[in-house]
Amino acid sequence: MTRRLALYEVLLAGVVLAGAVATTSAQAQGRPITERDLLAFHWVADPQISPDGSLVAYTLVSVNDKDNRYETSVWMVQARAGAVPQRLTGGPRDAAPRWAPDGRTLAFTRAADDTSAAQIYLLSLAGGEPRKLTDVAKSAGPAVWSPDGHTIAFTSSTLAHDTAASMRDSASKKLLSDVHVITRAEYRSNDRGWLDPSRHDHIWRVDATAAGEGPIAAQQLTSGDYDEGGLVWSRDGSTIMFASDRVAEPYYENPDADVYTVPAGGGAIAKLIDIDGPIRGAVPSPDGQTYVFAGWINPARRQSYTQTGLFLYRHGAVEPLTHGGDAEVGSALTGDQHPPRGGGANPLVWSADGRSVVSAMTAHGRSNLMRFDIASGHADSLTTGAHDVIAYTATPDGTRFAVTIGDAAQIGDLYSLDAASHTLIQLTHANDSLWSSLRVPAPERITYRSFDGTPIEAWVYKPPDFEAGKRYPLILNIHGGPHAAYGETFFHEAAVMAARGYVVLTPNPRGSTSYGEHFGNIIQYHYPGDDYRDLMIGVDTLIARGYIDPQRMGVTGGSGGGLLTNWVVGHTHRFAAAVSMRSIADWAAWWYSADFTLFLPSWFREPPFRDPADYARRSPITYIEQVTTPLMLIEGEADSRTPSGSGGMTMFRALKALHRPTVMVSFPGETHELSRSGKPRHRVERLAHILNWFDKYLQNKSVAQYDQQ
Repeated sequence: MTRRLALYEVLLAGVVLAGAVATTSAQAQGRPITERDLLAFHWVADPQISPDGSLVAYTLVSVNDKDNRYETSVWMVQARAGAVPQRLTGGPRDAAPRWAPDGRTLAFTRAADDTSAAQIYLLSLAGGEPRKLTDVAKSAGPAVWSPDGHTIAFTSSTLAHDTAASMRDSASKKLLSDVHVITRAEYRSNDRGWLDPSRHDHIWRVDATAAGEGPIAAQQLTSGDYDEGGLVWSRDGSTIMFASDRVAEPYYENPDADVYTVPAGGGAIAKLIDIDGPIRGAVPSPDGQTYVFAGWINPARRQSYTQTGLFLYRHGAVEPLTHGGDAEVGSALTGDQHPPRGGGANPLVWSADGRSVVSAMTAHGRSNLMRFDIASGHADSLTTGAHDVIAYTATPDGTRFAVTIGDAAQIGDLYSLDAASHTLIQLTHANDSLWSSLRVPAPERITYRSFDGTPIEAWVYKPPDFEAGKRYPLILNIHGGPHAAYGETFFHEAAVMAARGYVVLTPNPRGSTSYGEHFGNIIQYHYPGDDYRDLMIGVDTLIARGYIDPQRMGVTGGSGGGLLTNWVVGHTHRFAAAVSMRSIADWAAWWYSADFTLFLPSWFREPPFRDPADYARRSPITYIEQVTTPLMLIEGEADSRTPSGSGGMTMFRALKALHRPTVMVSFPGETHELSRSGKPRHRVERLAHILNWFDKYLQNKSVAQYDQQ
């Protein structure tokens, strides 16, 4: 190599190593994929490699169609080609396998049902039934083994009075109030519901070697008014490291989680690493003298998007290991087929000699494992190609990895990776049986120039029987975030649209991640704005190719993509139909009602009561009288991230008042995560509604269900 490649160039290298994921081509035989195929999907989650690298445990997530739920069980496979996976637990709610340091025992979590507290169980690989280790009132988090294998640390939000409350008789329980007394600005969470300000995730420990048949009493190590997470044992086992933002009401300032330690036997908490901005994933080097962690590159700026980089803490000082560029730490590509339960982590992994660190990095819509030299910062790739490294773990010496990898035409599977030879070996084929009967073409990655010359990447999904010279209806599919990115990860929604006869365009307009901090932050105080122009030029680019019928075009998107969909139909009449999901219509109403605050000047310079004109100017509802495009609104009734009263309901009521064609589809019990982890049948029905709406207006098919009343 004659020159040092930029990190994003390494990530984009076209070489696919031996055994790596290859882009799936359309099979000569097989039917197009449908929305109902989701009910037969399997997801490989949370890969955990054994200490000697010979075995990999993982969670398999499947759909129980009869009960309309996801089920999880723990599996194991030898880390060699041709090995047959073995089921270790019966489920249906077993997850989070974790190896003991000697590789002879697996800890995992088990819950009786969706409302029961998960507990830690131990399973000996020598045989026998799993043993229940914990019995805390609230769920025990995944096990974190001490280096000597004698102790397990975990987090739980259990409080002292929980045990007493559980002993009260049912008559006493009926007297307990169900009224919420709210004193904090963030009082509910999209994924957790109403928040109890007295309840926090604290650190507990339990003896993993104690004799006996039943659970062992756990010891609480931390308490107070703050959450703790990201547990890591010190190399000598004397302390437990954790991250915590120890501010009573942290939404008044930038997130600032620092690293603390607590003695393994309990005692005073001490701060270890303190920087501006949040610290994530801090891990000590093999000699315990240096720590690597992920943090914000420019924490002092008030930005809509702040890029994450790698840092070192040694000799009492913090220094950067990476220096910006396009690559972002971790894997966070937008799709709808990452595991809906317990997908796994992207840890930072030290080499045995402490000279290098491995991390997942994402650039230009693809993620790979990268190795960074501590002395020089030089990066080289452990994996390359057009795919998504979803989750991984490594052996203690950093020589072997267990990795879940997917691509734009395939749900993720499990691989073993040898760090020295860069060889990937596929260990699972979770969806091969289904895929052998389907035709799922990979999308085409394109780049086009926007109005100011900025290059914009996008992925184009085409029907399996695409014919050159024929003109197709188009669906522009806009991602949310807005700081997120489409890319080389499986997107069932787009694949089903293409299978139904549509060309689907999934662009990464300015504001998207994996293109550097400047690109992501351009839209600060201008959202929607030039990102809308990027999207329209993407549509023009495909029309110019000659295979799009400009009279049969639709637009859709969820969350931030729903906001932009609402914006699009208020600013152009070029689309014949639109579907807006979990959207924002009125920025001011959203500011007052969302589950998280926007008190800091990141998206807006001032709150709406000080600058109502700015909120109105950027709100789609302001332009509602210009909307003539038939619009479907899809809402989750338990969505507190984009509450329907500030989004879909607002658009629907206004359009009905104007006698414009509209319909709202509301899903009971579903949150903002409907498309990614909602109930299986709801996910299928959601896709069916989207497709039927576009079929009605873009392919002139009769759908009586949507006829105006």
